[in-house]
Amino acid sequence: MNVRFDLDPSVTPEVRDGICALWADVSNAGGAVGFVPPVTREDIRPDLLGHLAELAKGRKRLLIGRDGDDRVVATAFLSLNPHRLMTHWLWVYTVMVHPSLQGRGTGRALMAAVEESARGIDGITGIRLTCRGGTGLPRFYESCGYKEVGRVPGAIKIAEGDFRDDVTMWRQLG
Repeated sequence: MNVRFDLDPSVTPEVRDGICALWADVSNAGGAVGFVPPVTREDIRPDLLGHLAELAKGRKRLLIGRDGDDRVVATAFLSLNPHRLMTHWLWVYTVMVHPSLQGRGTGRALMAAVEESARGIDGITGIRLTCRGGTGLPRFYESCGYKEVGRVPGAIKIAEGDFRDDVTMWRQLG
């Protein structure tokens, strides 16, 4: 499936609701995006509204991927770093690809679009993200040019007795 990526799209009700639906679908498929299944769109809405408020303040940028039917099928939020000594790199949050597209190259295309977007922001020389250990995500991000630069064992509690590492990944932009 061909997915086209847009940085800073208008956040229409359709885009907002599309991101919310995507987030619920990814979460309910076991995706490591801040929730543990089962979740509803209403469970996710407050977190989404927090991201959108940061967009409105100019602190975050939104990258979405849309399919041929204009459905939101991928997202990433690029968060500008406000610390005066760290404005040369940004965070990437809530990286998602619809479960029906996983394993088909869409995730790699999304990460390439993240890199291209970051390179287009004045002064950005690096990208940082975190991911949940025990999911295969560190290996995926490494295949996209990131390297693991930190790990906090057991920092993420999925359920009683199920703790995962919080893994920090870095992509230097040359």
